[in-house]
This record gives sequence, structure tokens and C-alpha cells, in this order.
Amino acid sequence: MEKVSWGIIGCGAVAEQKSGPAFQKSVNSSLLAVMRRNSDKAKDFARRHGVALWYDNADDLLNNSEISAVYIATPPVSHLELTLKAIKAGKNIYLEKPMALNKEEANIILEALKNSPVKLTLAHYRRKLPVFRKVFELLNKQVIGDVRFVDIRILQSQKSQNGNSLEENWRVNPKVSGGGYFHDLAPHHLDLMLHFFGDFDQAQGFSDNQSHNYKAKDIVNGIATFTNGVHLRGIWNFNVSEMHEKDQCIIYGSKGSIEFSFFGNKVIVKGVNSNATFSFEQIPHVQQPMVEATVKYFLGEERINPCSAEEGLKTLEIVDIFSR
Repeated sequence: MEKVSWGIIGCGAVAEQKSGPAFQKSVNSSLLAVMRRNSDKAKDFARRHGVALWYDNADDLLNNSEISAVYIATPPVSHLELTLKAIKAGKNIYLEKPMALNKEEANIILEALKNSPVKLTLAHYRRKLPVFRKVFELLNKQVIGDVRFVDIRILQSQKSQNGNSLEENWRVNPKVSGGGYFHDLAPHHLDLMLHFFGDFDQAQGFSDNQSHNYKAKDIVNGIATFTNGVHLRGIWNFNVSEMHEKDQCIIYGSKGSIEFSFFGNKVIVKGVNSNATFSFEQIPHVQQPMVEATVKYFLGEERINPCSAEEGLKTLEIVDIFSR
């Protein structure tokens, strides 16, 4: 195989800018078809993005022999079913996070992959963004010495969560998302921590629904230790006032700290003897670096999976523990 021919299952808002165009702009990659249950919206997406084929049924897309890989970009409730179908159809898979509704479903996917030649990569795209690659580099160079602990603070107000009404917002429906905004955002944050520091050793969490605006938990506290001795504490709160909104991660070491935000493009290093700030330009299609790495992995040009199913399972395990 010299080229990956993609089909997108679930061409909604995420696929418009963040991911969809990346499949057309990456080397040795083409977007052949898209699918959405609403046929008018599927057809419109295909027309606007110059995609040849569109479907309103996932099975029809999976039965297209010209498609070699699929991007599953539906809400988590359908990840298990669609991933198993894609494995059966022999399609390589780029799967949106979180991997599934919970770790039990993720384990089913993992078992299905064991007896299949299908390759699966999780869409934890922040791993490949320049800002977080810089953090990874700084940690490896021990710029801040030995890492002691990490402090994550994600604070959002109700007003910042605009967009769909609560009735239409699947992210706050635990049956569809797995558990609210925490399950939508925290997998990105925690995957980076596992990417930076390796597997976790122990974890404990506390969660609650304080505002009662929807069924999902709106505050989650978590603490964890990694096998290398690094400690983590994090709070995700989605009912604070606008004046207290925050998106912050600080990694503390024996010789300084590294600070960044998960939606930002700056890395701030504060050392014992000197400080430094690294700034990066915004990437138009934020998933493109990860899609490019996935294409190389699917084609056999790279042996290491950019984010494996095993890693996706580990992320879901700690997400489940924190939000139990």
C-alpha cells in the first residue's frame, strides 16, 4: 500500500476544521468518503470539502473496498460498535478520544485487535503538536531537574460552554459521552501526562454534580502517582464564575517549573538561574501532525504507533478512577 484512502464516520463539527482537511493535506493520504446519519449534512460536507463520496450509513462506507482506513469521529457511545465493525471489515482505524465509554468497552476493542492485522491509533493529537513536543523535550533534557509533581487546573464557567442547548449537547449526557465535559477534555490532559511520565501506579478521585444543570458530574478531583515517582493532582470544575476560569498545567521540578495551557501555544520555563518562554504558531488543522504520523504508521514507514489502543485504555482507566 502506497497511500491511505480514508473514510470519515461522523463528519460533524470536529471534522470541519480540526481534523477533516488533514486527511486531504497529509502526504500519501486522501479522503475518499464521508458518512453522517443525516444525508443532507453528509452530502453538504462532501460538497464543501471536495470529497467524492458520501453515505448516511456506516456499513455502506465500510463495505467500500477502496477505503483502507477510517476515522471514527462519532460520540463515544458508538465507538465500540463502529470500531468492531471496522476491524471486521479489515480497515485500519484512527479513533477519536476517549477510546470508548469506559475501560470495559476499551478492553473489548483491545481483545478484538489481538487476533487482527488491523492497526488502530487513538486521536490524542496533542502529543504531536509543537507546544507539547517542546514540553516533552524539556523534560527529557531535565531542564527543571527531577520532576516532583504536576498540578492541573481546568476551571470553566457555565457561560463558556456555549453552543448547543443542553438538550442537544451530547457531551453532558453520560449515556452518550461517558460523563460530561470531564470525559470530553480530561482524556487529552491525562494522555499527555501518561505520555510524559509513563504508566501510573496509584490513583484516587472524587466527583460530584454541584450545579445540577445536567446529569453529568461537573466537578472532578484526582490524585495519582506514576511508577517513576512523579505525583499528579488535578481539578476539573465546570461551574465556576467567569472571573475564575483557568486552563493551566504546571510541572514542578527540583530546579524549576514548566507551565503551559492545554489550549495555548506558549511554554513558560522558570528556573533557578534563568527563565524562558517558547511561543508557537497556531496550526490551522490541529490534528494534522497526528494524522501525518498515523499515515506513516499505517503505511509501515514508522514502526511505533503514535498512540496505541493499550495507551488509550490506560487513559480511560485513570479517567474512570477520577470520576467514579
